[in-house]
Amino acid sequence: MRVLSQRSRRGGLRLAAFLVLGLALLAAAALSPEAALAQATRGDVAQETPTGGNIPGNSLGSASDTEIWRQVRRGVQGTVSIPDPNAAQLIQSQGESWRAWRNGPLSTVGGWAMLGMVILLALFFALRGRIKIDAGPAGRTVERFNAIERFAHWLTAVSFIVLAITGLNLLYGRYVLLPIIGADVFSDLTSAGKYAHNFIAFAFMLGVVMMVVLWIRHNIPNRYDLIWLSKAGGLFAKGVHPPSKKFNAGQKVIFWVVVLGGISISLSGIALLFPFEFKFFEGTYAVLNVFGAGLPETLTPMQEMQLSQLWHTVVGLFLTAVILAHIYIGSVGMEGAFAAMGSGMVDENWAREHHNLWMAELKGEPMPDIGGHGDGKPQPAE
Repeated sequence: MRVLSQRSRRGGLRLAAFLVLGLALLAAAALSPEAALAQATRGDVAQETPTGGNIPGNSLGSASDTEIWRQVRRGVQGTVSIPDPNAAQLIQSQGESWRAWRNGPLSTVGGWAMLGMVILLALFFALRGRIKIDAGPAGRTVERFNAIERFAHWLTAVSFIVLAITGLNLLYGRYVLLPIIGADVFSDLTSAGKYAHNFIAFAFMLGVVMMVVLWIRHNIPNRYDLIWLSKAGGLFAKGVHPPSKKFNAGQKVIFWVVVLGGISISLSGIALLFPFEFKFFEGTYAVLNVFGAGLPETLTPMQEMQLSQLWHTVVGLFLTAVILAHIYIGSVGMEGAFAAMGSGMVDENWAREHHNLWMAELKGEPMPDIGGHGDGKPQPAE
């Protein structure tokens, strides 16, 4: 009996110890912050049972707050703890607009503009043929462009051709080349083209600067340009040769298109090469607003990049279409024209027919009579 009593006493002590330990653990749990918070909000939770799409804590569940999402869709910006502030914007709506314009109207209009230029040049060649030297070659030549001038021309021309091809590949390559050459080859080609585009751009910029330094004084408009334009340069009629100095009105148009377009596309290209570093459009919009344009003068860095890319594409497509015409008239379109930038030497009769005032200055001859606006045949070289 004594042994049973001792065993019962020991079992009771163990039970008591377990009970004390359990109560201590419950007390500790009750005093923890989580438990305190749960007790403090127990009444609220009971009142906020999930009904009508809401969840406890006054948060939105399946219910939709149209005003919140309207602001998000408009690009409202919050705050983030990471270094990139752009991450605070959940939806950048201008990105959708940029993509729609780039892959929609811009690509379509640009493609038709280039195709249309090729068709027009083909029709012109079919109807007019190659523009010949009316008096025939004289067999004697004069220097039209020296080595430095030709270097500036070909530096600009070759670099632009590379830039145009690689740029057009970025815009149309996936639709034209990818199905033909396959994904692997297209990926390697496009990657190489991207690097070529980025670095050869600086050669193009240098060429434009050289053109300005060498030729700007010859490309100031004068009264003879109006005569040349009124006769369309004699391009559509044989035997018509309007007066012209070193550069005629058509060449001056090409010069200023290349210079102004080259400067513009270079600035947008620099903005793309060094992203988020420049705000060219904010400054441009501020100037335009002086004339009542009503454009936004505060743009996010991402908006600046998107506008730079669109403008870069617009100017690039425009320059490509214009340069196609320039390449045509300087090669197959006109007899003797390529030699001007090839060897730098041109036939004397070619010079008298297309640049008679320049030829007279070069030879120290009296200025030709332009009373008839150059309608008669020019005097051939003796």
